[in-house]
Amino acid sequence: MFDLPIVTPISDNSSLFESISNNIVDKGYSISPYALPKDLTTLLLEHITKLTKENYARAGIGRAKEHAISDFIRTDEVSWITGNSEASCAWIKWTTSLQNYLNRRLFLGLFSFESHYSHYTAGDFYKKHKDAFKGGENRVLSVVVYLNQNWSAADGGELVIYENQLSAAPIVDNRVAVVRPSLGTIVVFLSEEFPHEVLPAKRDRYSIAGWFHLNNSITNKAEPLS
Repeated sequence: MFDLPIVTPISDNSSLFESISNNIVDKGYSISPYALPKDLTTLLLEHITKLTKENYARAGIGRAKEHAISDFIRTDEVSWITGNSEASCAWIKWTTSLQNYLNRRLFLGLFSFESHYSHYTAGDFYKKHKDAFKGGENRVLSVVVYLNQNWSAADGGELVIYENQLSAAPIVDNRVAVVRPSLGTIVVFLSEEFPHEVLPAKRDRYSIAGWFHLNNSITNKAEPLS
């Protein structure tokens, strides 16, 4: 047995959660610049700056037996979040509050959540992809939070969100949003609906990526491990 760290109280989030909920209903995605509570942002920023290279592993694509490393698709590294620090506990508490709110308001049936810290060094990228596929009974809602101070347009590393439908036109810009990864910015979107990519960063870029899942146990299908 071990004692969990004391979790610093996190600010009331009702107005933020309401905005996210309304955006999900209206558009399927939500972008909230500089919206993560300052006390939580400070905790996460302090924690992520203490992580060393040994805490990270190269990110791959696919899950379980299909998991593979592909330098063509993504070159970032990740560190999975568990409740082993004050910052991680506070983050899990915040996402649990978001989960409960969205379940009450939107009846999404969100059951579990997983997340990791992401680190992109200069030149790293993640090409266009989806977090889930229709009928896959896996990720339902994606959550991204950025932990980069004084990020400028010249630093690159933007998240680009695309429309799900392909256009018949040979040349078309089907982007619905381009998000600068500035400190405290929150992005939430339906995992099955929006292809997205991370453009090459020009300097170290930090974020948290997470996913809400449904309860697959009712279908007698085990949740695949990441």
